[in-house]
Amino acid sequence: TILEKGAMFDGSSIDGFVRIEESDMYLRPDLSTFALLPWDNGNSNTIRLICDVYKPDEVPFDGDPRYILKKVIERARKMGFEAFAGPEPEFFIVRRDSSCGKPVGKMLDTGSYFDLLPVDGGEEVRKQIVMSLQEMEFEVEAAHHEVAPSQHEIDFRYTDILKTADNIQTFKWVVKTIAIMNGFHATFMPKPFSGVNGSGMHIHMSLFSEGKNAFFNPSSPHGLSTIALNFVGGLIFHAREITSITNPTINSYKRLVPGYEAPVNISWALGNRSAMIRIPSTRKEGTRLEFRSPDPTCNPYLALALTLAAGLDGIEKGIEPPVPIDENIFNMKGSRRKELMIESLPGTLWQSLEFTKNSEFVRDTLGKHVFDTFMRSKESEWSEFCASVTDWETSKYLELY
Repeated sequence: TILEKGAMFDGSSIDGFVRIEESDMYLRPDLSTFALLPWDNGNSNTIRLICDVYKPDEVPFDGDPRYILKKVIERARKMGFEAFAGPEPEFFIVRRDSSCGKPVGKMLDTGSYFDLLPVDGGEEVRKQIVMSLQEMEFEVEAAHHEVAPSQHEIDFRYTDILKTADNIQTFKWVVKTIAIMNGFHATFMPKPFSGVNGSGMHIHMSLFSEGKNAFFNPSSPHGLSTIALNFVGGLIFHAREITSITNPTINSYKRLVPGYEAPVNISWALGNRSAMIRIPSTRKEGTRLEFRSPDPTCNPYLALALTLAAGLDGIEKGIEPPVPIDENIFNMKGSRRKELMIESLPGTLWQSLEFTKNSEFVRDTLGKHVFDTFMRSKESEWSEFCASVTDWETSKYLELY
């Protein structure tokens, strides 16, 4: 049956999977992901199942991002840990041309953080998104207008890391579907508009061991265990290598610039929101880190796999983090950053790819198939961008020269 063997599909028709001479692949549904689609005309008879990808010999496909995350989860379990994560995905709702169905890139409102109707032009759409998510058994914890006009954030419950990755994929699908049903377009593009904050996807993460939060130590000065500090150390150590995965588009780096609340430097802090990694004030079972540089264009399975693997690497090798930064890094002069040995995140996709290309850690975590396919795809994307003439160039140079 399909539930046991899986449904066959043509893997060669999907970019990055397999060649035409080895095209037969199978989708095997994970029954724990069962959910009814809430927008099925009130019939509630269409279900959603997330599938794992298998080869004809019933071996998991090494190009399946979900399988890659599962392998890192298994590594954590062998070390005695269960990994938990929770995202804070942001997105914009923009106008759509009804004649062709394409977004026109015009904002719906001039609202800002926590605004409501009539200033928040997307409140009704956001409410419908939340209700649809709840019907699919999401535990939505917060939903509000964000800092930029037409920007929104919906947060859902912290849970095991595989379910979190599944939830992120489902969330993006639901957001886009409900927006279209209302005549709008929802975009997870990190920086669709100049001069305003971009959309990130902060990732909260912690490890549990024997049912207790392994990041918490009540006797340490900050309530953080050695495991937590080493996890932070590993993430800082590998930050540049994994940024092309957590921030995988050319536009991603338009968000990672000073002045718009997105981190641009590799650092950690206790509560300080200008750092790349922040430790929220909650302790005991709520002790966790917040990784603030990722954005919602990332593949959640790959991004979470590398974030977790970097932290586990820090634990295994006993990597100590630098001192936490309690100053506003956005306002810090270069000499002060140099004094504190604070390095910068890559400033472009190409810079990021250069770090990834030379990373044995990323190659080992993703596996050869995904690593090579990702690098080819992103290097091609960069070349295409470099050959394009942008509106900025035309505006800047056409009349001048």
